Amino acid sequence: MTTTHFDYLIVGGGMVADTASRGIREIDADGSIGILSDDVDEPYTRPALSKKLWTDDEFTWDKVPLGTADDTGADIRLQTRATAIRPDAHEVDADGETFSYGKLLVATGGKPVPLPVDDRTDGGRVLSFRTAEDYRRLRSLAKDLDRIVVVGGGYIGSELAAALVQNDVDTVLVHTGAVLGDSIFPPALADRFEKLFRDAGVEIVAGSKVEGGQADADGVRLQLENGDEVRADAVVSGLGIEVATDLAEQAGLTVDDGIVVDAQLRASVDDVFAAGDVASYPDRILGRRRVEHVDNANEQGKAAGRNLAGAAEAYTHTPYYYSAVFGVRYEAVGTLDSSLDTVEDWTDADHGVVYYLDDDRVVGVLLWNVEDARDAARAVLAEAETLTRDDLVGRIR
Repeated sequence: MTTTHFDYLIVGGGMVADTASRGIREIDADGSIGILSDDVDEPYTRPALSKKLWTDDEFTWDKVPLGTADDTGADIRLQTRATAIRPDAHEVDADGETFSYGKLLVATGGKPVPLPVDDRTDGGRVLSFRTAEDYRRLRSLAKDLDRIVVVGGGYIGSELAAALVQNDVDTVLVHTGAVLGDSIFPPALADRFEKLFRDAGVEIVAGSKVEGGQADADGVRLQLENGDEVRADAVVSGLGIEVATDLAEQAGLTVDDGIVVDAQLRASVDDVFAAGDVASYPDRILGRRRVEHVDNANEQGKAAGRNLAGAAEAYTHTPYYYSAVFGVRYEAVGTLDSSLDTVEDWTDADHGVVYYLDDDRVVGVLLWNVEDARDAARAVLAEAETLTRDDLVGRIR
């Protein structure tokens, strides 16, 4: 078996791999970097796949690749799936080859949750949504077919439904809530959020889970738990991801809702780090958590890369997450959970801040069409122990 050595080896080819490579280069200009990716594309900007590529004609495909290899000299091995990590030997097996490393970053992210559908089209009418290749397939379906079902009412599902309907596709959105967004937004705001979709022409099927179905050359039939059936020409899953921790567990790394890392993003064995969707890290404001959003991938990837190269710095960034649909952009820091108490502070019908409280302590901040306020939201969370409800109204504008 051939063995190739890299000073820095990254397992996973997403945005973390890109920013980690750049972080390494801030410290070490010459060390060899290897990236093992099971994707067919080099690292690219993932949020565009469900947002700008559908809605902004000026955001063209050439803006999607990140230029990782050209900018950092990383050796990117595409369609290369790692099958084993051996920390004691400082080795990773992948597709019949062994890669040895000085330092290893595990950035395996996750796999889309699949639909329970009997697919007789070999993926022709049933797809999950995670990669650039998934985007290309869905874009092709959107051009060729009339009616597409999106399953899932979270970030990806809602963004895909908005993208499709704005590209003249007859769109159905199936989700388990009573109202779209009701798991994170206060009731009145969830109603307003759902109305955006209905007004745009999205057919919303609420309150039931897909429990089965079949896809063939004639289309897709989905069976719902409540006994109803939804028919369309194709279906796309936006049900989130299953975190890819199998390699880490088999290698003996500590795993608990993600790979457990310390403040420097070091895993539980020497010379192994983890970052991105797969990492459970100690946030300096919010405590241990795992975050599946692009801001964390970018910032944590960079920090991990610097630490791979010897910086020995704590990751102190508290990430935000965001979504954009139908001209509304909302951002959030911390925990959004509609079962929590909330304090709402609206400057008008379209701009406002919602604070989420647990035992009268702010644990999350939602910014609804409020720009340049993420640092102010982080400050609220950092000072939460000293703030009362009366302190919140008017604090962020």
